[in-house]
Amino acid sequence: MSDGTEIPLVVTEVPGPRSCEWVDRLAVRECPAITARRSRRASALGAAADDPIVWESAVGANVWDVDGNRFVDLTAGFGVASAGHRNPAVMAAGVAQMNRLPHVMGDAFPDPTRVLLLERLAALTGLDRAILGSSGSDAVEAALKTGMMLSGRSTVLSFSAGYHGLSYGALAVTGYNVDAFRGPFESQLGPHVRRAEFGGQIPDLSDVGTVIVEPVQGRGGIRVPPAGWLGALADATRAAGAALVFDEVYTGFGRTGDWFAFQDEAVRPDVLVLGKGMAGGFPISVAIGTAEAMDAWGASEGQSIHTQTFLGNPVGCAMALACIEQLETVVPDVRPKGEWLRSELIARGHSVRGRGLMIGIEIPNTLAVSRALLRAGFIVLPAGEQAEVLGVTPPLTITQTQLESFLVALDGVLA
Repeated sequence: MSDGTEIPLVVTEVPGPRSCEWVDRLAVRECPAITARRSRRASALGAAADDPIVWESAVGANVWDVDGNRFVDLTAGFGVASAGHRNPAVMAAGVAQMNRLPHVMGDAFPDPTRVLLLERLAALTGLDRAILGSSGSDAVEAALKTGMMLSGRSTVLSFSAGYHGLSYGALAVTGYNVDAFRGPFESQLGPHVRRAEFGGQIPDLSDVGTVIVEPVQGRGGIRVPPAGWLGALADATRAAGAALVFDEVYTGFGRTGDWFAFQDEAVRPDVLVLGKGMAGGFPISVAIGTAEAMDAWGASEGQSIHTQTFLGNPVGCAMALACIEQLETVVPDVRPKGEWLRSELIARGHSVRGRGLMIGIEIPNTLAVSRALLRAGFIVLPAGEQAEVLGVTPPLTITQTQLESFLVALDGVLA
């Protein structure tokens, strides 16, 4: 049985015939705006020229499709598989909790796993109290509400190319690909959001209630701000009496080499937003903040003004606790592993950006390159508003041998 450390093995065309069959069936029942595909129905609506592969199983850094091809996943499933796909300890924790108590009742009745997870998150982040959710967008919206409660002001400052999610509250502050994502819904989004250039001059914040920013931008192009910029932003935010929110849904839990990207400059937010890599595959997120920020909500009087049915789901909490425990032995290796990969890429003449195992390779035609790499057995996606970088955000457990095989494949594709 594979442990997820193997290099690719491609045995059919990519996508293979079974993948194409499944995607054709998907096209009949899924909204055409969701999955880019080549099926006859989708093509008539202007869909992409290539079908995706259809995943069947995954472990470690490996993914198998329904045609039996083995891939190396350099996306970690959108950053989720921090401790590797199907990490045995994380899966075991989820199964055990599923067999014991799969669901409680949001804000009405907690269980011990919720308490244990909140205590563990507080110890890791240095923050105090939290609101759990089911997605990054959930946690962003909880953070925005917290900022309103704390500051008493509705105006929010976000940044160019920042990606915070696509539900309405999160979409309002998303600055990535504005015309495509916000354009169709602009009339239903409030006028309370202002934007500034990420990493640029910090504007007047005197009327701003909340500032939301990614310490390192992910989907926006793996952009790292200038040294000292986050600290200056924090100082200006606090001087204005506004709340500072760091969105680390992508960068959290070791992705950049620290447990959290804000620790690189020792800048503490009022609220920290986390998700993706927190639970190794279960949809769970959190907005965790200072006591001052969270206590601004006031006490529940029997009906929470911010909750959801699956808040603090026991299975997600149990898997998150197990995932964090697994990452304790993984995170120390992220920085040296990332530095080795950066040095290898630079030695090959590439310009790179990012930190830890969150790397953007600046090359032309990233869409074509990513498709060619998929045919060679590597799952990798472009990043940036102009798809200007090839993003490398693999499971933190990926082996050097797997990374070396990627470098060889990249050389071949670009030759």
